[in-house]
Amino acid sequence: MPLTANDVDRFEAARPRLEAIAYRLLGSAGEAEDAVQETFLRWQATDIDRIEVPEAWLTKVLTNLCLNQLTSARARRETYVGQWLPEPLLGGDPMLGPADTTEQRESVSYAVLTLMERLSPNERAVYVLREAFDYPHREIAEILDLTEAASQQIFHRAKKHVADGKARTEVDQAAARRIVEEFLSAAASGQIEPLVRLLTEDAISIGDGGGKIPARAKAFEGAVAVAKFLRGLFKPGVAKQALLGGPPEVYAWTANGDPAAVVVVHGRVVGVMCVELTAGGIVAIRNQVNPDKLDRATARWADVDHGEPLFNAD
Repeated sequence: MPLTANDVDRFEAARPRLEAIAYRLLGSAGEAEDAVQETFLRWQATDIDRIEVPEAWLTKVLTNLCLNQLTSARARRETYVGQWLPEPLLGGDPMLGPADTTEQRESVSYAVLTLMERLSPNERAVYVLREAFDYPHREIAEILDLTEAASQQIFHRAKKHVADGKARTEVDQAAARRIVEEFLSAAASGQIEPLVRLLTEDAISIGDGGGKIPARAKAFEGAVAVAKFLRGLFKPGVAKQALLGGPPEVYAWTANGDPAAVVVVHGRVVGVMCVELTAGGIVAIRNQVNPDKLDRATARWADVDHGEPLFNAD
C-alpha cells in the first residue's frame, strides 16, 4: 500500500531524532543517514495502519539496523588502517541532536563517542537510548527484546565503562574559542614550552587518516611528546601544502560540543582537531583527517559564517 502524504510527514517529523540516535550508535554521519533511509524503506513497506505507536516502531527498526551495522563494523575496523575515530560533527549540525542536559551533551562529545567503541552493541544501544534520549527501561527492553531488569543492568555496566574513561570538562562556545586560540597560538610559536603548559602530564594525541592521509598508528603519549608532534604539525612547509592540496587556513570552532580547530583548504575541511579539556588542562587531542569522514563537515562549513581564520598555516 503506497504511503500517504501524512505517512511521509510523520516519518519526516521523526527523522531528526532518528538521525541523532543513529549517529550516536554508529559514530558515522553517512552510516546514520543510510540507516535512517533503510528505516524509511521499511516504513514504506509495512502496513502503517497496524502500527500502534509509530515512534516506538521506528526506533525499534532503526536501533536493530544499527546493531547489525555495529556488529559488521567491528569486523571491518579490525582491518582499518591506523586508529579509528568517529566522524566529527561541527557545531550547530542538527544530527548532534538534543543538548538540553549535561548527559545529552556528553553522549555526543567526541571523547564519549570514542569511548563507546569499547562497549558491546547492546551496551551502546542501551546507553544511548537511556542517557541521551531518556527512554524508560521498559521501552528500551521492548526495543531490544530484553527484560527490563536486563536493560537496567546493561545500562549501569555501560555507564561505568564510559565514566571510567571520561575526563571531559564542559565549556561554552566563547570559552572553547579562547582555548583553541591559545592552543593554536602556542602550536604556531615553534616552541614546545607554551604547549606543554597547556597539556596535562598524561596528555595524548591520536590521528585517523584512514590510510589516505598519513597518521601515526600509535598515539603520542605525554605532554612533551604531544607538544613536539604538534609543533611539527603546525610548522609551515611546501610538502605539507602539496599533501593537503593548498595552503591551509585554521579556524577556532566546536565539534561535538568540544573545542576544536578546523583546518580548511580552498573551502574544503581537511582536518578537525577535537580538544578534550579537564580542569588540569588539555588531556587529549583527536585529529580526524580521513577525507571520507569530512564531507559533512565541509558541507556544514559552507553554510556557516565562520569569519576569518586565526592564521594561515602556509
